[in-house]
Amino acid sequence: MNKDICKNIYIIIHKKCILTSINPKMSQKAEDIILLLLLIMIYGPNGGECNRAHLKLINKTMEMRISLEQSNFTVLDTVGELLCNSTRNPCYIECSYHDFFPNKNFTQTETLNLKINSRSNTTVDFSIDQTSCNCTVVECLPDDISNLLKMKEKQMNMPQDMRNILSIKRMCEDPFVNETVLDTYIRVEKKAIHNIINLNISGESKNYYHEDLSMTVVKMNLSTTDDFLTIATPTVLNSDNETDIQIPIEPFRNVNQTTTGIVAYYSDQHFKLKEKNTIFISKVIRIEVPGCDIKNLNNPLKMKFKFNYTKITNDYNLSCQFYDEKGSRTWKPDGCLTNITSDDVVECLCDHMTPFALLLTEVKNIDGKHWEILSYISYIGCGLSAFFSASTVLSFIFNSNARAEVSSSIHVSLSGALFLLNMSFMLSEWGATLSEKEVCVFIAVTMHYSLLCSFTWMAIEALHLYLLLIRVFNIHIRHYMVKLSLIGWGVPAVIAGGLLSANNIYGIQETALSDTNATNQICWIKDTSVLYGVNISYFSIIFLFNLGILVTVSRQIFKLRHVGNKHNKTPVWKDAGTVLGLMCLQGTTWGLIFFSFGYINYPILYLFCILNSMQGFYIFVWMCASARKNREQSPYSKTKSTLDTSK
Repeated sequence: MNKDICKNIYIIIHKKCILTSINPKMSQKAEDIILLLLLIMIYGPNGGECNRAHLKLINKTMEMRISLEQSNFTVLDTVGELLCNSTRNPCYIECSYHDFFPNKNFTQTETLNLKINSRSNTTVDFSIDQTSCNCTVVECLPDDISNLLKMKEKQMNMPQDMRNILSIKRMCEDPFVNETVLDTYIRVEKKAIHNIINLNISGESKNYYHEDLSMTVVKMNLSTTDDFLTIATPTVLNSDNETDIQIPIEPFRNVNQTTTGIVAYYSDQHFKLKEKNTIFISKVIRIEVPGCDIKNLNNPLKMKFKFNYTKITNDYNLSCQFYDEKGSRTWKPDGCLTNITSDDVVECLCDHMTPFALLLTEVKNIDGKHWEILSYISYIGCGLSAFFSASTVLSFIFNSNARAEVSSSIHVSLSGALFLLNMSFMLSEWGATLSEKEVCVFIAVTMHYSLLCSFTWMAIEALHLYLLLIRVFNIHIRHYMVKLSLIGWGVPAVIAGGLLSANNIYGIQETALSDTNATNQICWIKDTSVLYGVNISYFSIIFLFNLGILVTVSRQIFKLRHVGNKHNKTPVWKDAGTVLGLMCLQGTTWGLIFFSFGYINYPILYLFCILNSMQGFYIFVWMCASARKNREQSPYSKTKSTLDTSK
């Protein structure tokens, strides 16, 4: 008996003696309480059978029921199917009838006891009294499945664990929507594949077949004078879409013998979960050489994919891509060339070895020539804009009259945000080339923050214009500029800071060019859902608000033309110039981006780059024109509506 139990029994008996000596009438009640406490300590709060369950067996069919405090597990194992459920969720079971009774067939129903070795609310480890086999049942919950996979990663027993890892994905589909579980599974599956490849094989090659994948392990014949080892995958992938693979011998010349594994997936949905809008023409093929990171090949890896997909149009491209396991964990075309050799054959030439597939991608990328021209326009415009934005800020600092104007303060705040935006944009490509990823993340965060600040100050420009010209003239708001600054600089800081606290949001973002296999890397938001969900929705609200105020102010300006003195009317071109200036201040030209959604519209892209990259210059010109106009007017003509009344 456990020493702690004995000690507790001694303490209870000792207390019982004390109670009896004090009050003899309490003796019987004390004995009953002591007996109950002893039973709980010995057998547990649920009685002696709390760690036991029952198993029924007949005709190679196993039915198992495990009852716990918070959930019950039911397992039904037949010849063709293994099902596991709890009272709350589906579950995964590690073993089957054949693990417990490999050479035994029960002709009559038998009930055996299960011994529960350990348990939690969602996991049970047990064994059967008459066997030496242990088993695990786990509820299909993200954290539990992730922990189970990590446990497998630390200690693998091949080839049994290869089957078990594949069964986790098959029996627990829902947790794989979770990105952490998905990435963990792909990493653990890769390690299991490496362990299979490292097993000793007697001949030159050996095939392994599983329900979800097949694999051929090949010993490289380095004595050959050929540059490539050709492997036809029909022996691996029993499919009409055959794939021929030519592996270059070049990277293996410095070793005596190397074993390579070619894996063909039947069930490859876990590679496609992040590419919901992409069509996969072929199955996923994985080429693995344990212990080697093969990349930058002079003689590229060659794969010929046969396909019979008939829905290819001018709006789609066939693209050879690989799954980036070490980076963004998405499909990329980097280092791969796509060569369409016939109507039903595509050759992929890649300078590295990773999971590959033939994808059908929608044509949304900019071709190389237009990208180069747009880059020049953007850099020149942003350079000029940054210079004039800095000039606007400096002139404001050294001009006391300008500092007294609330409107000028708002213009300068917008110029400051645009200066940060332009400078970080011009550094974004340079930052992506650095090995220090923290620098790229800093540039990406700065660019996103300054972009949100620019949008916010554009909305403040519109709000101030509305209060100045439409609502009422003499505005008396205490600490008006301080409150606007808290909004203009604070709200974007909260959004950018919240995204920065999340993992893997900012970093290197790659843009593929439609006419080549090259990509362009910048420091920006990597998650497209965050990019569109935050930026587009944020700007859409501001754009609609600013557009409404711009229309209202424009109507007011042209309305005054009709009611004013015919001899003192402002020329039409001046009113039109005022409206254009307000458009630049309020950033309505950024709305051109809505016209390029879903397809590439080059005229809109050129207008977008020209107008928005020069916004800092337009504000400088507006400030100069406003200063000149104020000098021509009497100093006493200023209304209090433009003065900060915070004092």
